[in-house]
Amino acid sequence: MNGDEQLLRGRVYGRDHDDPDPGPLPDRTYAALVGGPLDGLLLDITDWQPEEVENGAALATELSRWPGGRALYDPDPCEPRIPGSGVTCRFHYSGDAP
Repeated sequence: MNGDEQLLRGRVYGRDHDDPDPGPLPDRTYAALVGGPLDGLLLDITDWQPEEVENGAALATELSRWPGGRALYDPDPCEPRIPGSGVTCRFHYSGDAP
């Protein structure tokens, strides 16, 4: 794991890098991003509907195969989802899109 990857671990996707506390907040619901360019980040899914969670996410990142592209992450339908706050599920990297 390189230095850039270590900086990303435990941070929430979309939170400002200069934020003194870029980690998860209590009473929020997160999906852990697994693999790909955003591995180790958390995605806040607190206000997502169940069907939105099932659809996964296309997340803008300069770290994707295409600069300014999107990294695609999907839930594994066989993995359980834990209700409540904290990390409740994992989204797995499935590729990049322009």
